[in-house]
Amino acid sequence: MKYMLLVCGDDTADASGMNPVEPWVEDLGERRVRLHGHRLALPDRAVTVRVRDGEVLRVDGPFAETKEYVAGFDILECDSMEEAIEAAARHPVATIGAMEVRPFWEDEDDEAQIRALDAELTEAVRERDVDRMTACYAPEAAAFADGREHRGVDALRKSMEELLAGVSGPVTREVLDFRVHVDESVAFGHALVRLRATRTDGTRLDDLTRVTTGYRNAGPRWLIAHEHVSLAAEERS
Repeated sequence: MKYMLLVCGDDTADASGMNPVEPWVEDLGERRVRLHGHRLALPDRAVTVRVRDGEVLRVDGPFAETKEYVAGFDILECDSMEEAIEAAARHPVATIGAMEVRPFWEDEDDEAQIRALDAELTEAVRERDVDRMTACYAPEAAAFADGREHRGVDALRKSMEELLAGVSGPVTREVLDFRVHVDESVAFGHALVRLRATRTDGTRLDDLTRVTTGYRNAGPRWLIAHEHVSLAAEERS
């Protein structure tokens, strides 16, 4: 499960004796407990925004005047809250400030959403539905296949239409091996994909490809932002 770790500094505390943060970051990163994180600028560079009666109200400075402030954040992936608390307690800032540990909203399963997107692409290919196929891609997506670059959804659509124009009947897209790594708003997938169809001249198309895919979290859903396709076998039928 993922946890947000808010690193809360204290501007009245003496940080001269605090241990460096880098060893903590390196240790949790090597164990794949810490997924992402970053320091934040000091509160005097913050801007607080409110909207009242349609008017945008901007105030320079933090939301509230307090000696404690959020100095940075880390995203952890732990088996339990206890494990996340243990990781937070080892953070050097915990000795002079405070660490807020908060679990992510539980109904968000990014990997399941990405696998569902891939299943939607497979079904759209089978149905020869170009609109559904292109809906799986971000508008600025780039794909590399057959030694060519297809940049943008219009170029992708043209490539898909060319593929379908060269075959008759349904197109079978079989995913033989699919591994996904998710890191917040981006993810990467590696798969073996077999594409089968009958060409318009009656010969069989049967290509086994390696597909590397980059995904981007586009708000309510994941989309394909980058795709690289190469033949997995020496011979192409």
